[in-house]
Amino acid sequence: MGSIGPWQIVLIVAVILLLFGGRKIPELMRGLGRGVKEFKDATQADDEKSSKGERIED
Repeated sequence: MGSIGPWQIVLIVAVILLLFGGRKIPELMRGLGRGVKEFKDATQADDEKSSKGERIED
């Protein structure tokens, strides 16, 4: 198993375009970005709580 080359990246991008279409991709990326941002905010909030000595509930 070697590293991913440029032809493999082109193939992956082509398959994604065929599956989702050009109009859906920006929507998907926007949603992914929001999810990552929410995850980072939640982990930072948990870190702040734990550094203050507050109990974190699940």
